[in-house]
This record gives sequence, C-alpha cells and structure tokens, in this order.
Amino acid sequence: MVTARIAAVAATLLLLPVAAAAAKPAPVTVMTRNLYLGADLGPGVRAANLQGLVNGAGQILNQVDANNFPARAKGLAKEILAAKPDLVGLQEAALWRTEPCDQNPLPPKATTVRYDYLATLLAQLNKGKALYHIAVAKPEFDFEVWAKTDGDEATAGPGCPMGSEINGRLTMRDAILVRKGVKASKTRSGTFKTLLRVKPAGVNIDVTRGWTALDAAVRGHRFHFVNTHLESFDNNPTANPTNKGKEVGNGQVRAAQAKELVAKGGPATSKLPVILVGDLNSDVKTEVKKGDSLAYRALLKAKFVERSTSRHGCCLKADVISASGGGSPKDFTHRVDHVMTNASKKVKLLRSSITGGRPFGGWWDSDHQGLVSTLRLR
Repeated sequence: MVTARIAAVAATLLLLPVAAAAAKPAPVTVMTRNLYLGADLGPGVRAANLQGLVNGAGQILNQVDANNFPARAKGLAKEILAAKPDLVGLQEAALWRTEPCDQNPLPPKATTVRYDYLATLLAQLNKGKALYHIAVAKPEFDFEVWAKTDGDEATAGPGCPMGSEINGRLTMRDAILVRKGVKASKTRSGTFKTLLRVKPAGVNIDVTRGWTALDAAVRGHRFHFVNTHLESFDNNPTANPTNKGKEVGNGQVRAAQAKELVAKGGPATSKLPVILVGDLNSDVKTEVKKGDSLAYRALLKAKFVERSTSRHGCCLKADVISASGGGSPKDFTHRVDHVMTNASKKVKLLRSSITGGRPFGGWWDSDHQGLVSTLRLR
C-alpha cells in the first residue's frame, strides 16, 4: 500500500512541470506590412485637366512597371517567413489591371491583370506548403482611366482618345494573412464614413479607405485583430475636401477615421483584447508637420498603447526603389506604421523589430519597412 502511494505521489510530481508549462502564456507574433503600391499617385491626383490626368496615368503605370513587384515580393516573403508572424496586416496590396484604350474607363471594368500583389506574394510565401492564407481582403479605392505611357500626346492607339495607348485600373486593397494553425473567425471589413475627396481634372473622386478585422485563436489565446490604412493625402494645411461637403485641415481626415475605429461598436472594439496594426500615417514623437499626430492621439485617448519598437520605418525617397535607383536608410526618418493594443494590463510586449532594412536581390522590398511585435496575452 505504501509503495503504491509513493508511486502515485511520484507520478503527480512528474506531471506538475508539464501542467505548469501548459499553463504558461504562449506568445503571439503579429506583423504590419505596407507593400507599396508601386508609384506616386500625385501626377494623377493633382492633374488640372483630363489630358493631364491621362498623361499622369501613363507616368504612374510606367513607375509601377519600373518598381517590379514580382522581384520585390521575394524579399517581402523572406521577411514574413523569417519573422513567422501568426497574423499579418497588409496595406497597399494593389491590383493593377488594364483593357484596350478604345473602351470607356468609367465605371472601372478592366479585367486583364497586370499585377496582383496578393496572389504574387502568396505564391512566394507558400510554394506548395500552404503556410499562409488570406482571411479577409477589402477592395477600396478603385479607379480606371486612359493612360498615355509613351509621353507623346500626338500618338495614340487605334480609336483611343487623348493620345492614350491603354486603360489602366488601380484597385487598392488591405488584407489580413493568417498562418497555418491559427483559427480565424468573424472576419469582416468596412469603409470609413469620412473620406478625402480629390478632384483630378476637376472630377470629384472619394478616396475609399477602410479596415479589415477578425477574431483569432492562437495557442489558446483569443483576441480581436484589426488592420487599417488611414488617409495619407489629407496633408494640405487648411483645405482638404471631404465627402461630407466641408474642408478640413492637415491630418483631420485620418483623425476622423481613427475615431471611427474606436467609437462605441467600432471595428477596433471588442470584449476580447484588441490588437490594432496598420499604416496610420500618424505619430506623436515624429510628427512631420502640425496635424500629423491627430489620428495617433485619438487612439491614445481611447486607451490604446504602443506595442512596437520606437525605430523609424518610413519612407524611401526614390521613384524607383531598386538598390541602385535611389533611396537610403537615412530616408527612414519618421513613423507611420504601428502595433497597438487596448488591453494594457492583459498584454505585454516581449520584443519588436523592423524588417526590410536593406535591399534584397537588388530591390528594397517596399518604401516602408515592416514592423513585427511578439506579445504575451494573459
């Protein structure tokens, strides 16, 4: 009998370390990555007339070609595979499509894929292993126009106006990637109520932006994950037109969008701990000009706290982001990308790092650097 009791006690003691190990909170790793759409949209957005818009569209398409996303996707995939994040929030996951220039570009209907950033990145990530999948993707700004790609207004394709040779269509998307083994549920997405209104060639166009979200379970920990890209073009000091019919100052569109995220019932509210990632185009410590910090301050007021490194990750100053085309690590002078959480007592930052700090295969992966944070959820 005594021997049996001793054996039982010994067995219990042997199990204690196992039980303790099982109870220890396991870390969760998240990443935010702006893929860079491949071009500066300024020549189109600032076009004073239709010919200027067509010329600008040609410049944009040429710049996208020059920035070679198929090559850059290899470096982006390497970043993600090295960091092994459980979830990745992607911004500027562009879809570029074309159609013949004898077609009316409005409403957008081009279907010939020139570059599908999501499909290309997934192909590099998985290569038959199915490590990551898209849990939710949100189409946002969607615009098509004739494009003058050869710079000569006197020449055009057959039956094509304004010297154009092709129609170019950009569909901006944000998306959440989920690693194999992570359980995702309640996926959803939405568009912000407050949007910037631009007027290329005098035509009113709302810059559609929004968010993607889901509930996740990672090694027994449940949390709410939100990915967003707040407005970046509301940078006029005094006059940024909105879809609300009024003009606002620098940073006020993105501030309104941030407030929508954290308003009662908003996408960044949940009974679960909330992890918010994305390109917020806002920061307090590295504000470039007055108003840039408004969106970030709105999140701080809502009790969100930073959960990432303080290193700067934005942005390369080069039209072509090849290793030889320009851009320098010295260009990364401020922060726009963030990882934040609302449950300060339930989440601990274990470590955080920047990715994409040097060219890979002759290319910078993006004009931004990536941001990775490993968190412990209680």
